[in-house]
Amino acid sequence: MDRAGSGAERRAEERAPIELRVEYRRVNSFLAEYTRNISKGGTFIATGKPLPPGTRFDFRITFPGGPAALRLIGVVSWVREHGSEPGMGVRFEFASEEDRRQFEETVERTLSEQLGPVAARRLAGK
Repeated sequence: MDRAGSGAERRAEERAPIELRVEYRRVNSFLAEYTRNISKGGTFIATGKPLPPGTRFDFRITFPGGPAALRLIGVVSWVREHGSEPGMGVRFEFASEEDRRQFEETVERTLSEQLGPVAARRLAGK
């Protein structure tokens, strides 16, 4: 059963299509998956084994040309178990406003490099 409504209707931030490597643990296994899109507030992780909604988990995300993988905390907002691409929508949580600011700068810089500065500013709401 698909437990995802229209994610676009619930998002606070517009997402940009981009594939980034994501690594996290699930019970006794280590998983490496990929994002399909990202915003300053969250991401969609394509996976055939999504975590249940409400699950809070640590993960690492790797940006091309960026520093070492960034360690983040996410909460699963919704799950798509069937359809063209199963996975989970994840909302980011930050320990401090400084952590949030640094992450947002990394996302904006990466989007600018991948999609161009005009698209990056539009997606960043600027």
